[in-house]
Amino acid sequence: MGQVCRLERVVKRDGKETREVAYALTSAGPEWADASVLLDWWRGHWGIENRVHWVRDVTLGEDGSRIRTGAAPEVRAGLRNAAISLLRLSGAINIAAAVRQNLYHVGEILTNLGILNL
Repeated sequence: MGQVCRLERVVKRDGKETREVAYALTSAGPEWADASVLLDWWRGHWGIENRVHWVRDVTLGEDGSRIRTGAAPEVRAGLRNAAISLLRLSGAINIAAAVRQNLYHVGEILTNLGILNL
């Protein structure tokens, strides 16, 4: 273990202010990463968590999936990632809303991607 870092933040929700403290461990020593670098890494991690993993878990129901055998879980995760990427590339900000909007247009979407020829 190279360092332990502590992050304190003030969070406001529903008009209430609370303080949160979180800790992280890293193998990078102080000669590799000072406090500002550690903070950048922390924010980068949560940016990925919020933009991809949370969307996969909550919006696309990944945690509730019953697919568990063979390569199927990895294939399904890849399809979810592709769907999220395609929606973001098309300008979607709210993935849940974009999924609902495109739910009944799968044939059209696949045709636009060159996968189907309708």
